[in-house]
Amino acid sequence: MAQTTYLHVEGMTCMMCVKHVENALKALPGVEGAKVSLSEKRAAVLHSEEATVDAMIAAVRQAGYEATVEV
Repeated sequence: MAQTTYLHVEGMTCMMCVKHVENALKALPGVEGAKVSLSEKRAAVLHSEEATVDAMIAAVRQAGYEATVEV
């Protein structure tokens, strides 16, 4: 069953940054979709249990940005 996790993303300055973060998240196994907002510094990730929060944060960091889970 799909669930949504929200990440706070720091370091994005333009729409290309948004695309980099979205692509990094969408490439993860178990991620069904990702919407990233530059103005809100937020990523909404629709995923199955296969995609862990740790993997999402690692993917964002590998793309060059910082991420934390919104609680």
